[in-house]
Amino acid sequence: MKFLVYTPDAVYDDGGVLERQIGGDLIDLRTEKWRGQAQMNEDLLANADGLLLWQMISLDAPTIARARNCKIIVRCGTGYNNIDVAAASERNIPVCNTPDYGTAEVADHTIALLLALERGLIPFDEAVRADPIKNFDHRVFMDERRLAGRVFGTVGLGPVGTATALRAKAFGLRVMTYDPFLPRGQELALGIERVESLEELLAAVDILSLHAPLTPQTANLINPTTLAQLKPQATLLNTARGGLIDWDALYDAMKSGHVRAAGIDVLPTEPPDPVPKLLRCHTNREPWLHGRLLITPHAAWSSVESRDDARKISMKTMVGYLSRGLLRSCLNKQHLRPA
Repeated sequence: MKFLVYTPDAVYDDGGVLERQIGGDLIDLRTEKWRGQAQMNEDLLANADGLLLWQMISLDAPTIARARNCKIIVRCGTGYNNIDVAAASERNIPVCNTPDYGTAEVADHTIALLLALERGLIPFDEAVRADPIKNFDHRVFMDERRLAGRVFGTVGLGPVGTATALRAKAFGLRVMTYDPFLPRGQELALGIERVESLEELLAAVDILSLHAPLTPQTANLINPTTLAQLKPQATLLNTARGGLIDWDALYDAMKSGHVRAAGIDVLPTEPPDPVPKLLRCHTNREPWLHGRLLITPHAAWSSVESRDDARKISMKTMVGYLSRGLLRSCLNKQHLRPA
């Protein structure tokens, strides 16, 4: 028996070569490159045994209702805020994500943002590029900071948070974490200090790194109140989810100097439309932001290897469930009724 698998928002141009290798004779894969919401082939949506989804469309409750034959939804990535998991649960459809790819890449990228900001790499490079003779002088940028001995805090100590924390320790940073879901004692095995509240973490850290999922509870976690609690002149890093930060509040905190620098890989809306005020200032190269803001386009997870991993692992999840009933990285298992 062949299972019909539909990817409505493919991000590759090869028609699913890697996915077909994994699926073999068990899978009839159909791929399209829709963007936005409710832009799908309705016949494929209605008849697909499985939906293999990237992040380019939103799978809301009405769309899930139209997927009448759907037995499983697999997200080709970690974040799943573009899927109405509750609606899928009501229809007894498992929703699985793919959390075990790109961990090293995101951790490396987070530390790369930190190094670039604290060591002034971007302003130094821009100055030398503009005038290699006149500007070949360390005094063209005088706000570099030492890493060793400072306090690095993570919100979340899952796989990426852990990988980032261990890299931070290697640079001589004192690492602390706040994660209410972390099993007791796990931080001791890693040599990391644990605090019991976000407020305690914010008051202590020189560098705050976000590694939490986006949920109703964590949306705008970094807001006027929490930014006011943050240690003055701290650096903020976010390679998790853009919706964790209130960008109007971040603008105010950076404009006032309370937040010294920010390294950002994710935005609340991608691409940003409308463009947040802070990003407009960055685009216009306003002098007060010089060397203080570094933004990458949701690229922390990405490498040649991790892109292939995401595709292969997500298809293995799909094949495992459709052919053998195996659930892997299921987000709503506790809400599913026995078949």
